[in-house]
Amino acid sequence: MKSPLHVVILAAGAGTRMRSNKLKVLHQVAGRAMIDHVLKLAESLNPSQVTVVFGYQGEQLIRHFKDESVNWAEQKQQLGTGHAVQQAVNFFKDDEDVLVLYGDAPLVQTQDLVGLAGQQFVLTAEVDDPAGYGRIIRSGDEVTAIIEQKDANSTELKVKEINSGIIQAPAKGLKKWLDRLSNNNQQQEYYLTEVIGLAAQDGEPFTAVKLNDANSVKGANDMVQLAELEGIYQQRERLKIMQGGVKLINPNSVDIRGELTYGRDVVIDKGVLLDGQNSLNDEIVIGAYSVLRNCKLASGTIVEPHTILDGVVTKGACSIGPFARLRPGTELSAGCKVGNFVETKKAVLGQNSKASHLSYLGDALIGQGVNIGAGTITCNYDGVNKFTTTIKDGAFIGSDSQLVAPVTIGENATIGAGSTITKDTPDDHLTLSRARQKTVKDWQKPQPNTSEK
Repeated sequence: MKSPLHVVILAAGAGTRMRSNKLKVLHQVAGRAMIDHVLKLAESLNPSQVTVVFGYQGEQLIRHFKDESVNWAEQKQQLGTGHAVQQAVNFFKDDEDVLVLYGDAPLVQTQDLVGLAGQQFVLTAEVDDPAGYGRIIRSGDEVTAIIEQKDANSTELKVKEINSGIIQAPAKGLKKWLDRLSNNNQQQEYYLTEVIGLAAQDGEPFTAVKLNDANSVKGANDMVQLAELEGIYQQRERLKIMQGGVKLINPNSVDIRGELTYGRDVVIDKGVLLDGQNSLNDEIVIGAYSVLRNCKLASGTIVEPHTILDGVVTKGACSIGPFARLRPGTELSAGCKVGNFVETKKAVLGQNSKASHLSYLGDALIGQGVNIGAGTITCNYDGVNKFTTTIKDGAFIGSDSQLVAPVTIGENATIGAGSTITKDTPDDHLTLSRARQKTVKDWQKPQPNTSEK
């Protein structure tokens, strides 16, 4: 029977090279804190419990994870990775396997760990330049020791297989080896890597599991390395969706921050940002330099360039943009057109309704076949409360109209251009609100006052 899995995430480092007031592991890769990626990885392995080891600026981390079910273990002094894991020992159960992950290493993937349940292993990688990493000393598949860079001799420094720091072992054995750690090294720290040598001495060696992608072991200690992680993550995501059939016109310019699901024949142009949870159905085109955040777009939807969509749902093929901004609560039915310089918020548009340019539609329920003229505004806010504008099927709203909510525009009603509508309007009638136009006879244009010097 498979043992329960206990994941320990080390997140106590100060991160001084970040030169930031923010805790290192809370800096973001692809729009999410590094440690969020690590916690997501941990949760994908169905652990029985997760323990987070915190220290410097720990209050930031506790606040960040206030809604997460994790154990908290404090490392008051940063005396090495072995010392950090020692702080979590009180949460260990003897029947568990313990997996140690790092809060600033967000590139490890579930596929790197699937199939390793019940094994005692250390993740390794082969790199061209191993400088700064602990070297793997092995006999066959078994690891006899991990030698830190500062403690390695000239022969050991030539080894290119490096330690990721990620290990898994039975809780009983790990506790035993943690108790025997010493700080007899140049840093005078308690290295987790010493556990591997102690296990080999006891005839219970760790197995080396080499990663297919050496980039997975990378962490971030400064902003340069953080940017490198971002680049690696984005390249992975782009390759994944292109292999899934998405056409990226200029792949290196597209950023994916979150989760993307997609159908067939999706085309994404240059400079697009996809943030949060986005779902794109078949035959969708996203125009250049557009931003999508938490959107669900139906098949055939066209998003023209320079358009911002946030929390938008389309229920059929629509045309949106260019230069449109659609905010949360916007729902568009099939055949809708929302054009340039139109902003919407909590606006629901029925089939074939159109707002082609220069309008604001907020807190609006708009029926089918409605035409919204340029410059139309739904005046939904009185300075304290929000109110709804209802526009029924077939209505025509003339340009430069103000609809002062709460108000209902009748079915097939016409609103004359330039009107301010404050009362409900009847079906099938023209309603307008204008001052009478007049021309002033004998009017003379003012002339400059020549007497002034």
